[in-house]
Amino acid sequence: MEIEPWVEEWCGRELGARPVEVLLAASVMSEVWGLRLDDGRKVVVKARPRGERVATCLAVQRAAVEAGLPCARPLTGVSVVGDRAVHAEEWRSGGEVARGNDAGTAKRSARLYSAVMEVTRRLQLPPPLPNPEWVRWDHDGPGEWPPNAVHDTRPGADSVRADLVAIARRARRRLLRAGSMRHVLGHADWEAQNLRWHGHTPYVVHDWDSVAWLPEPALVGAAPGAFASTEIPTLAPLVSSEAFLVAYQEEREFTADELEVAWAASLWPALHNARAEILWNHPPVALTAVLDQAEPRLQHAAA
Repeated sequence: MEIEPWVEEWCGRELGARPVEVLLAASVMSEVWGLRLDDGRKVVVKARPRGERVATCLAVQRAAVEAGLPCARPLTGVSVVGDRAVHAEEWRSGGEVARGNDAGTAKRSARLYSAVMEVTRRLQLPPPLPNPEWVRWDHDGPGEWPPNAVHDTRPGADSVRADLVAIARRARRRLLRAGSMRHVLGHADWEAQNLRWHGHTPYVVHDWDSVAWLPEPALVGAAPGAFASTEIPTLAPLVSSEAFLVAYQEEREFTADELEVAWAASLWPALHNARAEILWNHPPVALTAVLDQAEPRLQHAAA
């Protein structure tokens, strides 16, 4: 694969060496290149649209590394190239995705998330707003879901099935009552596909671009719903989400109110994915799970 000229120039300027081989290339929420440089190093270069979020997300990642958490070390600060915010981090390949959705896998994921939150919730950094849209229940736009220039122009965007809208409204109403809780920083895309393990030992946490600034129970709550998602996002089984929340509270016990918020938040990423499945005519994986599990989760949330 051909290396784009601006990437070559940026690497030469910021890393003191130029890329000679592309090891990986991906473009979803950001542009990502795994590169071998002419001095033998392997690095990852990431480019996202310019915005105030990027610097805080990178600062959180750097703090996580310095605290001894398993994640890639940033090699540069954020620099601007046209309309992109660009940085580099160390190449950290390998490890395995934990594909289970059972209670044991949930507990291991929860304990790692607890270790991450122990670091991130103490950080004093500018809020990385707006939050990622799959946890942006606190938006001020019309409707239940935050504005999305791509989704909102799809056929049927104004007429999503009423039962899904009703679930979203109940969950969001409960979450909005948590707005006065103390906001903290935390990883907001705690899916299996963003974690790698060596057996039961965590090896690396990816996707620090998805840091959010929300009440801790809302951040924690999104994780037990999403933790089992791999290539196709879904909603974890109810019993596994419960095991996740119990394991998380081994170090930091929630009040009854906080636990209700966590249960409401457990639905929100899956609601985001269910709506996208409808609008893009994808198989109803998250949608089916949400419709099956919404009522007990909302009851746990007192919603």
